[in-house]
Amino acid sequence: MTKILEVDYKGEIIKGPLLKEDENYFMIKLKSGYNANLKKENCKIISESDIEDKISVPVSKPKENNKLPKVTILHTGGTIASKVDYRTGAVSSKFTPQELMNLFPELNEIANIDTKLIGNIFSEDMRFAEYNLMLKEIQLAIENKTDGIIIAHGTDTLHYSSAALQYATSNLSVPVILVGAQRSSDRASSDAFSNLTSAVEFIIFNKSQENKFNRVGICMHDTTNDETFSILDGINAKKMHSTQRDAFKQINYKPFCTFNSKTKQTTIHRKDLQTKTPTEEFEFTEFNEELKIGFFKVHPNMFDWELDHLTQYDAVIIEGTGIGNLPQNNDNSKQDKAILNKLHQICDKTKVFAGVQTVYGEVSLDIYSRGRDIQDAGVIGNRINLTTESTFCRIAHVLSKENIDFDEEWDKNLEGFEKISKNI
Repeated sequence: MTKILEVDYKGEIIKGPLLKEDENYFMIKLKSGYNANLKKENCKIISESDIEDKISVPVSKPKENNKLPKVTILHTGGTIASKVDYRTGAVSSKFTPQELMNLFPELNEIANIDTKLIGNIFSEDMRFAEYNLMLKEIQLAIENKTDGIIIAHGTDTLHYSSAALQYATSNLSVPVILVGAQRSSDRASSDAFSNLTSAVEFIIFNKSQENKFNRVGICMHDTTNDETFSILDGINAKKMHSTQRDAFKQINYKPFCTFNSKTKQTTIHRKDLQTKTPTEEFEFTEFNEELKIGFFKVHPNMFDWELDHLTQYDAVIIEGTGIGNLPQNNDNSKQDKAILNKLHQICDKTKVFAGVQTVYGEVSLDIYSRGRDIQDAGVIGNRINLTTESTFCRIAHVLSKENIDFDEEWDKNLEGFEKISKNI
């Protein structure tokens, strides 16, 4: 049951589903879709009522057509798997796979869709344990002879998951495409159907190619209209807008391809990501769920003691200014190198990696003497051209491997494509 609350808030009448209540506040869902936190002392309750939540009835799965490709959809939650009860306005991330497919029965006309629920969480709650769960489900789907895998995923950390899965997998024989939505699946303005459909159509297209995209990717809008979609490589994708449909972009590289839903034309931009189907068996490296990897953002008026907490991590990425710089001094005196000295101490206890606060470009610590001092302190990652999100996943992958030489493993081409910078 959902409680509908009507209150007089400072002379304004507000009515909607009561989402949350504590000692001091009411949280009410507004008609606009936003939530309002109202201080109780300013509210005069006009009326309260209960309304029964609507329950959707699943339809039976259609009979499999042997002439159609097989696509596996794994559901993890997020906006794409959320729904709105329009009588209450409340949003829930509790769509079942079958309920989601009830909204999109057209997909069964172009592919045999096999759906499975592996989680119902928002992407900001993702941890390494969820990555490991997805990896195991990918393996099961491949063993069941799927032609492609779609992972329905929340958009907030979708680009982390795509990079993590790409680094962790070896010998993928099918594409694994992460799909999200910026609007919940049952809204008229939802982009869930178009994103999902484009991902299915890409898997069908990919199957027909001699050289295939057998990697982890992302399928989302390329522009704000519903005609053009991108397949981004899982590495170096980034969410660039909080609400727009074309939120995701490929950083420092072009997307693998763009697809026009109107003309059905696919334009491949990165043929280097197409390969022959591997003959070796699929493998993956599980993530060490106990790893602690953090970020530190360099900023003006910085003090050396701000770095002290970094020793709590197994590894940390320092997002430097410009090409990866950070200040040396607390007070700009030439004699005071407190920040640089503290950096030396931190690097003796934890692995420190360089990153940049810019969206595009690379770490370049060999241009200025300041950068060389940073490298001498023990900071890793000069000439890396990955987003910090992809760097995070790369670090997690390498540190999760047992009985390896870290430096040797780190220097390998783990991305599977020729980098803009030769020396990562």
